[in-house]
Amino acid sequence: MANFSKSNVPQFSVDVYQNEYLPEGGRDVSAIVTVTATGGGTVGSAVAAPHLYSPGQGPSAAVAIMVDCSGSMDYPPTKMRNARDATAAAIDTLRDGVHFAVIGGTHVAKEVYPGGGRLAVADATTRDQAKQALRRLSAGGGTAIGTWLRLADRLLSSDDVAIRHGILLTDGRNEHESPEDLKAALDSCAGRFTCDARGVGTDWEVKEVTGIASALLGSADIVADPAGLAADFTQMMETAMGKEVGDVALRLWTPVGTNIKFVKQVAPTVEELTDRRTEAGPRAGDYPTGSWGDESRDYHVCVEVPAAGLGQEMLAARVSLVVPQPGGGSAHNLGAQGLVRAVWTDDMVASTSINPQVAHYTGQAELAQAIQQGLDLRKAGDMDGATAKLGRAVQLASASGNADTAKLLAKVVDVVDAAAGTVRLKAKVAEADEMTLETRSTKTVRVKK
Repeated sequence: MANFSKSNVPQFSVDVYQNEYLPEGGRDVSAIVTVTATGGGTVGSAVAAPHLYSPGQGPSAAVAIMVDCSGSMDYPPTKMRNARDATAAAIDTLRDGVHFAVIGGTHVAKEVYPGGGRLAVADATTRDQAKQALRRLSAGGGTAIGTWLRLADRLLSSDDVAIRHGILLTDGRNEHESPEDLKAALDSCAGRFTCDARGVGTDWEVKEVTGIASALLGSADIVADPAGLAADFTQMMETAMGKEVGDVALRLWTPVGTNIKFVKQVAPTVEELTDRRTEAGPRAGDYPTGSWGDESRDYHVCVEVPAAGLGQEMLAARVSLVVPQPGGGSAHNLGAQGLVRAVWTDDMVASTSINPQVAHYTGQAELAQAIQQGLDLRKAGDMDGATAKLGRAVQLASASGNADTAKLLAKVVDVVDAAAGTVRLKAKVAEADEMTLETRSTKTVRVKK
C-alpha cells in the first residue's frame, strides 16, 4: 500500500449543516454537507500514491482534447479556425510533464497528435509539434461523439496517471450514431475520466452536451460566439491543471433500518448522484465526485430513519471522503468526516424550523428544475405552463440572490414582479439566449453563511 504523506496531499474537511430535531413520528433527515479541499499544489518531498501524486513532480495528469471536425465546422469558416486557435491555447496552458493527446472528431475519431495510440508528454517541443498538427485539421464528415469518447478513454488509460481529463468541443447534433450508442459510450467512460463539454454556436443539442458533462462529472457551457473559444479553453485547461486528487468519493455509512432517499451535489451546480452509488461494504456506499483542486462544494443528503420516541436520538449517517482503489482494493480515507444526527423532540419550534442551508439549496434545485420544465413547455407550445414555470424560476432566483440566472431569465421573459414571480414570455427570443439559460440552469449560488 502506498504511503500518503499529509504534507503532500490537499487537506479535506467536512462540515454538516442540518436541523437534527424531528417531531414525534418524523422520519426524514436532511443535511447539507460542505466538502472543502485546501493546500493542494504544495508538493515537497517525493511521494508515490495511486490517484494522488507522482514522484517528484506533483500530481500526474493526462488530458485528451476532442475537437469537432464535422462538415458544419466550416460554416462559417471562422468556426474551424477559432477551434484550432482555442485548442492551441489549451495546449499552451498544459503544465510540463502532463500527458496529452488531440483527437479530431467526425463520424469517426482520429488521432491528430501524437498518434500511434499513445500520449505525448508536454514540453516546449511537443507543444509546438501539437500546434503544427492542428494546422492540418479541416472540416468534413458527420458527428458520432461516442467514438470520440471511446478513443479518449483508450488513450487516457494507456498511461498510469492520477488524473484523467477530457475537453470536448462540438458544434452540432450527434446525428451519426444512435442515442443508445452515445449512452453506452458514456456508461463505459464514467468513472474512468472526467470531461468538460462545450457547445459552440447554436446548432447543437443542449441536453446532449450537458448529458455528456453530467455523466463524466465535468462542466458544460455554451460558447455562442466562436471568437470566445480560446479564452474558454484556456480557463478550462487551467482548472484541469489545478486538480490535485482524482476519483474522490463521498462515502455514506448508515445504520440498520435507514434508507438513503437521495444524494445530490447542490453547489457549484446541481448534479444528481443518487443512482451512481457503488456498494462499499456493510451499509456503506460511495458516490463519485470526480477530481479536486483547491475548492469547496456542497452536497444535499436526505436519509429516512426509523421512527423513534420523544427524547431519543441516533446517528442517521456518517459521511467520509475516500479514494477508491482500482480492482476493489482498500480505499484510502482522506481523513475528513461528518455526522448527520436525528433527535426526536416535542418542541414544535425546534422540530419545524428549516435549516437555512437546506432551505436555500432546496430552492436552488427547484430553480434548476423550473427552468428546464419551463423551456421544455415553451418548445412544446404550452405557453401558459411555460409562463408559470419560468415565473416561479424568476421568483426563486430573486429570493436566493442568484443574479446570474436572473439575468439569463430576463432575456427569455419580461419580468413584471420578480418577488411574486409574475412574468410574460418574450415574443422573440434569440436562440443563443435560450440555449445559454438551459445550459447554465443548474448553476447555483452558495448560501450566505
